[in-house]
Amino acid sequence: MSRPAAQDLVEQCLKASAADDQVAFVVETSEANLRWAGNSLTTNGSMRSRRVVVVSFVDGSAGMAAGTVTRSGTPDVAELVAASEQAARDAGPAEDAVPLVSDVPPGNGDWDAPPAETSIEVFADFAPDLGQAFGEARDRGELLYGFAEHSMATTYLGSSTGLRLRHDQPTGRVELNGKSPDFSRSVWAGAGTRDFRDVSVADLAAEVRRKMGWSRRRVELPAGRYETLLPPSAVSDLMIYLYWTMEARDADEGRNVFARPGGGNRVGERLAALPLTLRSDPNAPGLETAPFQVVGASSGSASVFDNGMASPAVNWIEDGVLANLVRPRAWALRTTAPATAAVDNLLLEDPDGTATQDEMVAATDRGLLLTCLWYIREVDPQTLLLTGLTRDGVFLVENGEVTGAVNNFRFNESPVDLLGRAVQAGRTERTLPREWNDWFTRCAMPPMRVPDFNMSSVSPAS
Repeated sequence: MSRPAAQDLVEQCLKASAADDQVAFVVETSEANLRWAGNSLTTNGSMRSRRVVVVSFVDGSAGMAAGTVTRSGTPDVAELVAASEQAARDAGPAEDAVPLVSDVPPGNGDWDAPPAETSIEVFADFAPDLGQAFGEARDRGELLYGFAEHSMATTYLGSSTGLRLRHDQPTGRVELNGKSPDFSRSVWAGAGTRDFRDVSVADLAAEVRRKMGWSRRRVELPAGRYETLLPPSAVSDLMIYLYWTMEARDADEGRNVFARPGGGNRVGERLAALPLTLRSDPNAPGLETAPFQVVGASSGSASVFDNGMASPAVNWIEDGVLANLVRPRAWALRTTAPATAAVDNLLLEDPDGTATQDEMVAATDRGLLLTCLWYIREVDPQTLLLTGLTRDGVFLVENGEVTGAVNNFRFNESPVDLLGRAVQAGRTERTLPREWNDWFTRCAMPPMRVPDFNMSSVSPAS
């Protein structure tokens, strides 16, 4: 039997529905990857997958209920739809119930076109350049490890209200680790991309080479508070965690850092001393993402009832002031505040920030330059206190120059507090988060200077 097209599967699911309403979407994904170790390619491969999601809405005596069932491959449509409808009946009334979206959002793609695809050919220019980097590292007596991955996900979403929406999402990342032969020194560089045409292996390898040179001298430092330069990657990991907690309901009900003491939320309150803007924009160049909501399960930041809802550009923090929180339509109706959709990218900008990271290093008398953060975990949701580790290079800066590598640390910091204490933000650039890049890759961040970053203890991690 021939494999049905994704659009046909959506139509079959909608036609088979006996529920009051239904949303069905199919995600067709193709992936390609390269992995390397010890200056040699180890594996490469490509994959194809399909995910079919049906959300059924059943109006019972107590109210509207929703049930979601997901299958991979090409499922039995009748069984899938029936299972989704049963899940709705079993679930009971949904507290986020609102009428389904019927207005077509801007930026909808071509419903009739076949899914976009990637293949191993996406690395046609990248792979030879990587081979050259292997040879250069071998000549220096250093080792390169890492991976490159690219995926293309095409989503087809249909609803009983008449929506037929389509979006193609390319996602790429590359991580490059440099190590000494005895593994006593380790450094990292990484990049996010849509298509690998803008990835320079030479630039990544040069960054690794420079950090390996810095790390030849070792300095032991105690725990304490240090003037610290956070590179864009480290800033992104902290801001992503902040973004993930920006749920209006949790704030309104006093459960997160954006809750106002005594009730309500902190929208309108200054969070940053600098004129920083934290924003999302589905059309941001190089960071493009879906301009509408695709939701398989309800949460504080998204609702299955909001499938197909437009997700336009939004400023979360504007000129240092908290401007918006993520708010599904149901909670917006309860609070008379505007519905605000999350977007799958994040940018932090200072209109006065023009300095590069190197220029910020040159202006530092004594401090630390980080590479990236790792194993970030939440300690206290009321203050958004996070803990985690530094990794793959903490460097000592003295009199405007990097003079060596220091030991790793455990840190304890709140990204909200850091915004209030940061004294400089440099030029915003596209960056790859280190901790969260399995889930979130589309970021543009500046390097930041914090005068008193809390290195709470020394870490034996390398």
